[in-house]
Amino acid sequence: MTRLRRRNPLRALLLPVAAAAFLAYFGYHAFNGAFGIWSMDRLKQQGAELAAQLADLKRQRTALETKVARMRPDSLDADLVDSSARSALNLTRADEVVLAPAAAR
Repeated sequence: MTRLRRRNPLRALLLPVAAAAFLAYFGYHAFNGAFGIWSMDRLKQQGAELAAQLADLKRQRTALETKVARMRPDSLDADLVDSSARSALNLTRADEVVLAPAAAR
C-alpha cells in the first residue's frame, strides 16, 4: 500500500522563514544589545567623560596633598595655619581687613 501526499506549499517556505527569523534576531541584538554597536559608542563616550573626571580628581588630590604637606610639623607654615584657622572659625580682629581669595569669587 502506498500513500500519496500532496506537497504542502508552506513546507517549502519553512527553512527560508526560519533563517530570516534567525538573522533578524541576531541582527537586532548586534545593534541594540548590551554589547551592541550603539552600546559600544555610548560606553566609549562614558569612558571619555570618566577619564576627564579622573583627571580633575587627580588635580584636586595633588592640591590637597600639597596643602597637607605644608601643615605637617616638620614644614609648618605659621601664616598658613593662621589663615586656615581664621577661615575655619570665621574670626577676625577688630582692626583687620579681610580680602576674599580669588578662588572664592
